[in-house]
Amino acid sequence: MEYKQTLLMPKTAFPMRGNLPNKEPERQQKWEESEQYQKNLERTKDRALFILHDGPPYANGDIHIGHALNKILKDFIVRYKSMTGYYAPYVPGWDTHGLPIETALAKKKVKRKEMSVAEFRKLCEEYALGQIESQRTQFKKLGVRGDWDNPYITLTKDYEASQIKVFGEMARKGYIYKGLKPVYWSPSSESALAEAEIEYQDKRSPSIYVSFEVTDGKDVLDGGEKIIIWTTTPWTLPANLGISLHPDLSYVVAQVNDEKYVIAEALLEDVKEVLGWEDVTVVKKFKGQEADRVEAQHPFYNRKSLVMLGEHVTTDAGTGCVHTAPGHGEDDFYVCRRYGIDAFCPVDEKGVFTSEAPGFEGLFYDAANKVITEQLDENGALLKLEFITHSYPHDWRTKKPTIFRATSQWFASIKDFRQDILDEIKKVHWYPHWGETRLYNMVRDREDWCISRQRAWGVPIPVFYGEDGTAIITDETISHVSELFREHGSNVWFEREAKDLLPDGFTSEHSPNGKFTKEVDIMDVWFDSGSSHEGVLMNREELDRPADVYLEGSDQYRGWFNSSLSTSVAVTGKAPFKNIISHGFALDGNGRKMSKSLGNTVDPSKVQKQLGADILRLWVSSVDYQADVRISDAILKQTSESYRKIRNTFRFLLANLADFDPSKDRVKDEELQEVDRYMLYRLQQILNNARDNYEHFEFAPVISQVHNFCAVDLSSFYLDFAKDILYIEAADHPRRRSLQTGYYEILTTLVKLLAPIIPHTTEEVWEYIPGVEEETVHLTDIPEPREVAGAKDIVGKWDHFMEVRDDVLKALEEARSEKVIGKSLEAKITIVPLDEETKQVLENISHLHQYFIVSEAVIADEKGTGKAYDYVEVAVEKHPGETCERCWVVSETVGEDKDHPTLCARCASVVKENYEN
Repeated sequence: MEYKQTLLMPKTAFPMRGNLPNKEPERQQKWEESEQYQKNLERTKDRALFILHDGPPYANGDIHIGHALNKILKDFIVRYKSMTGYYAPYVPGWDTHGLPIETALAKKKVKRKEMSVAEFRKLCEEYALGQIESQRTQFKKLGVRGDWDNPYITLTKDYEASQIKVFGEMARKGYIYKGLKPVYWSPSSESALAEAEIEYQDKRSPSIYVSFEVTDGKDVLDGGEKIIIWTTTPWTLPANLGISLHPDLSYVVAQVNDEKYVIAEALLEDVKEVLGWEDVTVVKKFKGQEADRVEAQHPFYNRKSLVMLGEHVTTDAGTGCVHTAPGHGEDDFYVCRRYGIDAFCPVDEKGVFTSEAPGFEGLFYDAANKVITEQLDENGALLKLEFITHSYPHDWRTKKPTIFRATSQWFASIKDFRQDILDEIKKVHWYPHWGETRLYNMVRDREDWCISRQRAWGVPIPVFYGEDGTAIITDETISHVSELFREHGSNVWFEREAKDLLPDGFTSEHSPNGKFTKEVDIMDVWFDSGSSHEGVLMNREELDRPADVYLEGSDQYRGWFNSSLSTSVAVTGKAPFKNIISHGFALDGNGRKMSKSLGNTVDPSKVQKQLGADILRLWVSSVDYQADVRISDAILKQTSESYRKIRNTFRFLLANLADFDPSKDRVKDEELQEVDRYMLYRLQQILNNARDNYEHFEFAPVISQVHNFCAVDLSSFYLDFAKDILYIEAADHPRRRSLQTGYYEILTTLVKLLAPIIPHTTEEVWEYIPGVEEETVHLTDIPEPREVAGAKDIVGKWDHFMEVRDDVLKALEEARSEKVIGKSLEAKITIVPLDEETKQVLENISHLHQYFIVSEAVIADEKGTGKAYDYVEVAVEKHPGETCERCWVVSETVGEDKDHPTLCARCASVVKENYEN
């Protein structure tokens, strides 16, 4: 007889290798054809609603690893919620307006100046929709499930109509106004920017000290003294109209040789060092407020610079006398306004000086720095020139420096409802918790939000002007424009004259002759995406406001989180979200920022094609995503090893369930072997902890616990010792069916638990599990932790046994290294418990030799020749018996059965009872 044929060896068609890059696209196609997303919504339609509202990525270019991190994290949450009692629709979205698309068309040689604004905007729309199609395909390849056929897009008619309503409601409440003031201006974009569109980068700038000669001292100064200012923007000096002093600071007149200089007393020593002064005599002291309205001569123009008082002046740096150009600084603007001085800005939208700056006309502002410092030097007003590198505001789209420039813009007055926003921030749950402080401080310090942009591709600001120049925003005009946009799209604004955009018969006291004009600026794109709570959550029947979760990168505290909160509180008085989750940025393996120039970028599409989306998803689940995360080929290789461990565990479990029919063979809890009840108890612990981690949006602990359970509890123990039962005993042996019952529950539970993280693999496993009824694991629920009958009574016993087992394994390893034994089945061990608890545990566990994977285990009372460990003394010797040909256990019963002389008594019995007929 071939004894090999009598063994119940594991059998499964589930492949060892995942072949994910080839299999995943097929599976995704199947999901789409079988309408899995819709089936899941139908399955869960009567449950409580859970909404994760998608922050729209920008529709330009291929997705990068940050996009993948973001979308995969969202998918974890939505899939988990739909498997734990919720109806969780997911509507992906795209942000489609703004400068990058205009720039992309310019690079394609589109001749914008040869077409109308409306024609150019249609090209922008076509380009954006093409980009969406490309990105949608890439996102779907990551296994992200959602309503991909019906996403929200900020350029659609219904979305734009809703955005106009948000603007109109804010205007109705008095939050929208137009005003002339300095704003961040991007010469490279030729447009105003909001604070959210500013990022700081290092810039090398000239640092100059300049003197202004006093012409009228107002009985405080004698005249002829020189007030010293310090600036790193010489190009703003043509716009200088004054010098600001702090009213409460002490100032001095310092005599140096034949000159007298005015500076803050607290900065005298610093200025002496910078300017190299040696003999300095303080000839006068005065308070800043005493010098109010002193006049000084502009250093190169024939005009006066007025001394003004401003609370913004500090002694942190400089001289305490601040160069004041109301057209180029917010503090300067407000100080000058108090003194009746209008903003003066001799720089155009391209950053080039106009004719209002004689001597510099036609120069780009940055290039003018050198010319201006030379002029100052010629006039004897330049006291010091050096260069410094400092943090400077840049346009986050073009990466070019910005300037402050006074222009007439539309603003949302955040300060009018700022306290309401701050109150709402405190009601939101923040992950990580510091997000609350970060956004709170941003809002606390915010005055106004500049919402107008001087571009073509965006939602127009729906404002009309009367003949007298008065802005017209009424409920009637807003409602009419909103409906026009809903029917025709916002391009209608650029296709029709103002009179044709107004309601029929519209009249206004501001236009007695019935003539109107329209605003040509568009809205800040953050107003677009920030209106999604209205345009999406309130316009889709399956959604609602507030959303449960907004999840985006940490840069969105100043972006989408901020604009969404501002518009929602303005319109509804409430935050549009209950929970905010932010994630960090993806860095390379060395912790460096990714850039194409460094060649250290990781392309998610490439990873999917080489390793598979589930490997990328497993990486996302394993990192502390709330901080910056690292990714590299080496890290992904390590992730692949973790994946293989989990996959092989699934495969082993499947292979040993080949002859298991859960409807007939499952064993009741109370009839299970103790070890199986113990392992099911351990499973409930993993399940309980993992569900708790999922609930708190913590994914790394989930995968860590499952991986450790697979590697330690299962592979190193439960799956290992069980081979001597699963392969050797008869098919229906109670211990074998007990083990299979444990395997079955562990397999189905782990597959469900990991379904949100590795959906392709878990569905593949599901197809091989015997007795499951649902067509896919993704249409099932993750089980609740359950009570395993009788488990509580034995947990302490088996926990202690696992500690004793560690002692025994150490002893076996030492015996192996000393050549006493080879494989552990060659061993006979004698164990002497070192305490009463250990003795009780060991004496009450049968089949000890199987759990230690040795051929014989003897419990002795007296210490012998063994080595003492933590709980037991262990003596290892080579077993004196013979090896059974069928089970490989060394036994003295081999040869007792004359019909099967190469088998041990156990195997001979199994063969006779099951295979001889």
